[in-house]
Amino acid sequence: MSRVEVVCELDVMSGDPGISGTRILPETIAANLRTGYHIDLIFRACPILPDEAIEAAVR
Repeated sequence: MSRVEVVCELDVMSGDPGISGTRILPETIAANLRTGYHIDLIFRACPILPDEAIEAAVR
């Protein structure tokens, strides 16, 4: 399995940072955590997220 990272690719979401392999913004994950969302709720809302996505988003 490849490492989950925050990547910027010009041909994906106009180069905005995203979690590798998804179109989910790390800022969205970080904002959800700041407002008190539990990690389990984030994963239920975004089942495509790899397990390591939360760590990558807050790095």
